[in-house]
Amino acid sequence: MRLFIGYFASQKFYDKIEEIERETRPFLKGKWVEPYNLHITYEFLGEVERDKVFELIKNLSEVAKRFRPFKVVYKSLGVFPDRKNPRVLWIGVSEGSNLLKRVAREVELLNKRVGVRAKGKPFYPHLTICRIKEVRTKELSALMKKYKNYEFGEEEVNKVALIKSTLTPNGPLYSVLEEFYFYV
Repeated sequence: MRLFIGYFASQKFYDKIEEIERETRPFLKGKWVEPYNLHITYEFLGEVERDKVFELIKNLSEVAKRFRPFKVVYKSLGVFPDRKNPRVLWIGVSEGSNLLKRVAREVELLNKRVGVRAKGKPFYPHLTICRIKEVRTKELSALMKKYKNYEFGEEEVNKVALIKSTLTPNGPLYSVLEEFYFYV
């Protein structure tokens, strides 16, 4: 199964993302993430054998016991890998970023113990909003400057989930296999 560990973000600020999509139509072509698919990925695992899933679920239960719910603030726009060759447009995290990093570190450490290693890059707190196919970088830089200090919204992070990702021609389908709430 193709898996990752993370949580789904609130859809309450998606109106602003749709506004950015309209604003970028003249200079950006890409695949915009649907509101119900907005998420933070703590760790992308890739293809995992079914016999490891129970251990991953057990690990998430342990991680959830170590954290209390906390607030995150989504702020500013950025791109991966860089402005010269942007492939992903994202919203960053200001407040709560360090706690997200701590959760990601705990997830990674516990998973390593059971022989499951991340298949992605190091954790950087962000919400992917668009996978860029074509873009005029000058206009994109101006957009990023405009939204440099813009706060998209805030929410409480109160859970961690094991999520299955099924790739389809229309984009990924995500399904939560198990989730655990942080202790209050």
